[in-house]
Amino acid sequence: MQFSVYQESQIGGRKVNQDRMGYSFTRDALLLVLADGMGGHPHGEVAAQLTMQTLSQRFQQQAKPRVKNPEAFLEESLLAAHHEIHRHRLANGLDEAPRTTVVACLIQHNSATWAHCGDSRLYWMRDGQILARTRDHSHVENLIAKGLVPASARATHPDRNKLYNCLGASSMPRIDMSRRASLLPGDLMLLCSDGLWAVLPDEEMAERLQRQTIVRAVPELLARALAIAGPHSDNVTALAIMWQGAPVDAANSVSSTDMDTVISTEALPEDLVSSTMDGVPASPGAAAELDAFDDEAIEKAIAEIRGAIEKSSQVLK
Repeated sequence: MQFSVYQESQIGGRKVNQDRMGYSFTRDALLLVLADGMGGHPHGEVAAQLTMQTLSQRFQQQAKPRVKNPEAFLEESLLAAHHEIHRHRLANGLDEAPRTTVVACLIQHNSATWAHCGDSRLYWMRDGQILARTRDHSHVENLIAKGLVPASARATHPDRNKLYNCLGASSMPRIDMSRRASLLPGDLMLLCSDGLWAVLPDEEMAERLQRQTIVRAVPELLARALAIAGPHSDNVTALAIMWQGAPVDAANSVSSTDMDTVISTEALPEDLVSSTMDGVPASPGAAAELDAFDDEAIEKAIAEIRGAIEKSSQVLK
């Protein structure tokens, strides 16, 4: 399994960054997660962080090195995060539980399955075209689906920020699940918060990601969203991968300047899980850090990955 990855989060004009994103992987499975704590409720960043940690822990427990049932894993993990948020409320005597939106994607065997609650989005792109994206659990999206307002109302409608679904609410969350999507080398997956998609048109995001590598496109997208939104910008967060799928030969499509974002997992031991999900928002372009299971195994895996990257670079010359 091989993929390029880039993630970045910017606080914008807010006092607190309530967005969280990250990824975990084994030799044969990759989990991508983005959560956006809801600012209209107290401590949204806590709900987002608990969601990330819950999904990371469950992935580490169940990816051996693959998850047996992706759909069941995603649904049960999001529900587990919802319950964990309410346990936090009870343990800390809070009048109201913190809330968060979330989108999560599991990739294995060149097949992707994703689930979401709220308006954190996933886009699946190929050759500059959007093949699929999540549908927001918002009032305005319902109006658009019923033909009561045009699609252009997503960016301007007064109810565009009213959500009817999230983790941490008093009612059980509704989890929307995708069908399994067959990925091809070069396919892009973009997970982002509404600080990005609410400002930039879908077509512009797809075009920029097609025209440039994710290492260049994602920072530019975030910077453009921040510039357009101005001093009152929301938190802006994106996690993107370019799927390679096959071994090192597939890296021919990756430029030599971006090889440091390529992760190849073939040499990893079956029981090794790497994750960026357990900390605070990652710094721009943060790559995965291997968990300290076995020092010798980790060193061997790192050497194998570096060797694969060097071979790919030689092919590109």
